[in-house]
Amino acid sequence: MAPIPGAGLAKGLAVTLRTMTRKTVTEQYPDVQPELPPRTRGVIGLFEENCTVCMLCARECPDWCIYIDSHKETVPAAVEGGRERSRNVLDRFAIDFALCMYCGICIEVCPFDALFWSPEFEYAEADIHELTHERDRLREWMWTIPAPPALDPAAEEPKELAAARKAADKLAAAQAAAAEEPTPGEPTPGESAPGEEGPA
Repeated sequence: MAPIPGAGLAKGLAVTLRTMTRKTVTEQYPDVQPELPPRTRGVIGLFEENCTVCMLCARECPDWCIYIDSHKETVPAAVEGGRERSRNVLDRFAIDFALCMYCGICIEVCPFDALFWSPEFEYAEADIHELTHERDRLREWMWTIPAPPALDPAAEEPKELAAARKAADKLAAAQAAAAEEPTPGEPTPGESAPGEEGPA
């Protein structure tokens, strides 16, 4: 079927007419804050307790805008005769947001969930040097991170929960079996105790 001449022009004019009749809505920022999607890439928050100074985020960063300093501490043996161990202690964790391109690679490669996206975006500075956020400032962004969205009801259960539930069910079954076992010398149901006569 051959296209009708002028159909494209008519379609475009129809869209224009529909748009012209709608009321324009302007968000009154900064008086009214915008409603941001939950996965907005605003700023990166640091949960310091989870950081093991593995340096994966700094190594994988394409902009080299993550600065990490640490030192080693000796941890005494947990049991007598055990071996002392050493662990890394975080001294400095900073991100230069003047260089960051918000790719999110650092958050994806972190194996211990120490870095998170926060939807906050109002951190402009008059001095570019102030855009290097040290770990105290990154820690403050942690409290602005929204809770993760609920799982799809039809989704599979996470492996960690499935393993934990399986272990709990196994333990409960073992406890129930132990509770049903008779103690030595106690008659089982249907048996008479020693010295007692059975039913006549």
